[in-house]
Amino acid sequence: MFDHKYLLLGLSTALVSVALGGDRSWAAEAAADFSANANASLAAESVEFELLASEGAEPVVQVAQTTSVTELSDVQPGDWAYQALRTLIEEYRCLRGYPDNTFRGNQTISRYEFAASLTACLDAIVAIAPEHGSVVNRLEREFEPELIARVETLEARVDDLESNQFSDNTRLFGQVIFGVQGRSSNEADFFPVDGVRDVEDPGDSVNLITNAQLSLLTQLNPRTLLLTGLQVGQGRTAPSLTNNVRLGYEGDTDNIFTLSDLTVRHLISDNFALIIGAEGVNPVNVFRGANRIESAGSGPLSAFAQRNPIISIGGGRGGLGFDWQIANRLSLQGVYTSSGPSDPQGGLFGGDNSDTTFGVQFAASPTDNLDIALHYLNSYSTVGNLRTNVGDTQLTAGDPLQTNAIGATASWQISPNLTLGGWGGYTRSESPDEPGDVETTNWMVFLNFPDLFGEGHLGGIYLGQPPRISSSTLRQGQNIPDLLAGGFGDPGDQPGTTTHLEVFYRYQLTDNISITPGIITIFEPANTPDSETITIGAVRTTLRF
Repeated sequence: MFDHKYLLLGLSTALVSVALGGDRSWAAEAAADFSANANASLAAESVEFELLASEGAEPVVQVAQTTSVTELSDVQPGDWAYQALRTLIEEYRCLRGYPDNTFRGNQTISRYEFAASLTACLDAIVAIAPEHGSVVNRLEREFEPELIARVETLEARVDDLESNQFSDNTRLFGQVIFGVQGRSSNEADFFPVDGVRDVEDPGDSVNLITNAQLSLLTQLNPRTLLLTGLQVGQGRTAPSLTNNVRLGYEGDTDNIFTLSDLTVRHLISDNFALIIGAEGVNPVNVFRGANRIESAGSGPLSAFAQRNPIISIGGGRGGLGFDWQIANRLSLQGVYTSSGPSDPQGGLFGGDNSDTTFGVQFAASPTDNLDIALHYLNSYSTVGNLRTNVGDTQLTAGDPLQTNAIGATASWQISPNLTLGGWGGYTRSESPDEPGDVETTNWMVFLNFPDLFGEGHLGGIYLGQPPRISSSTLRQGQNIPDLLAGGFGDPGDQPGTTTHLEVFYRYQLTDNISITPGIITIFEPANTPDSETITIGAVRTTLRF
């Protein structure tokens, strides 16, 4: 397999070598030394749209307009192939970066793809410098067998796609997850929270969870995409005494297909995209994730470790959002969403049965190895529930709440094989026309180990505190910690602090199949210090297509 940077250097050297009358066989042998089997292709033409899908993070529309090597965020002047890359992009204009302004120099490429890329550059050379036509013809003759074989393979694949595709402007993609999990037998100080373990966990048996997601991406015109998603699943970690045991890939629909996405994404300008839809428009899907491995299918196993929980506040479904690339390393996302946009008693602007949320995120990449995101959300809940389904989410005994939430997430790639990151979140909620408020906090630190024990594999260690009520001073009868303790709902906070520890290892079996075993330990579940520690074992198998 070729490394992309090796390909560029080899390509430039081959051109010089042949131009000087050298032996082409050296370039071919050097290429063969790097080549084995190919799994990825180099973009040989400009791509206007690319779907960047990550499970748990919605696809976004981006634009590739690479005309200078300086626009590639992962290529530095000190790279040994920098000059070769600069020549091919800026002078001959026969190579372009990916839509996210990266070159991905460590991605592999086959000998066939080398030949195709070489031809594109040779054509560019002839157009710019016709006097080198004889040299170009010599190189094209040398690679003619590879080019013919590549064209025949592509023609066969095109014929197959044309006979099986939905339409000429729609692409099908998705993933299927099978999870086997169980947790240790445990007793909890459930109710009242008085220091006595009085309830056994009712759901500690080993069970199977399945979750399939299918998406159709339709290009309505060169600047507009329609995303339609369906989800079907069965199995869950419930019944349980705490949501601390929830896993990220749960999606129980009782084996009935449900609509998970129905959004239109329109590129108003080269750096501003508008997102509107009846399903799938919320901060989770609009905000860009700072943790690059964020994914319930290929990242951490637990629900808590997916992302900063405040991003999930409101349980939004339909609404309006935008993604604005302010500068090369700065972006701003915004979203307004309702949890019941089609409910006549709720609707897009809220009501008796739906919550509304407005959120913005400022994302920055000061360097190639550092990602930072700052979050702000304002949400109204008719029943005093943040709808995050992680940690303390029900904050009142039924009174409505207006919530302001702030948080930050950062990820630092210390080396190609080690990433350090973390997040923190804070919420402050008030009941309209009532005194007092309720506050929650959460935090997480994590280590990711890309390519651990082999290319494509991933290890992770996550340690954090799920959302916890740190202060509740609402009117009597509405303060959850005291109600759980058997009191009258007087002001107070949680008696304990839950700590979440998760270790997982993703083994990439093939390009499309991964197996991820992991262990999760929950100390002081549900913020009750006298409840038994819970240990969860899980094995997740993911198929992507």
